[in-house]
Amino acid sequence: MKTRIQELRKERGLSQEAFANAVGVTRQTVISLEKEKYTASLELAFKIAGFFGKSIEEVFIYEEEDL
Repeated sequence: MKTRIQELRKERGLSQEAFANAVGVTRQTVISLEKEKYTASLELAFKIAGFFGKSIEEVFIYEEEDL
């Protein structure tokens, strides 16, 4: 699943470590999310979207082939 996490994080001037701490995950999780190697749980997706003040759909881009 594609995400806008890296883009949104950089807009706020946050390091991966600072963002990871803010949403309660490890830096490795942030790296995996940004490289699209890991799909966030629903709970984490809500946390991330809430952190940025966005809807889940504005942060996570769903595509049919993701099924």
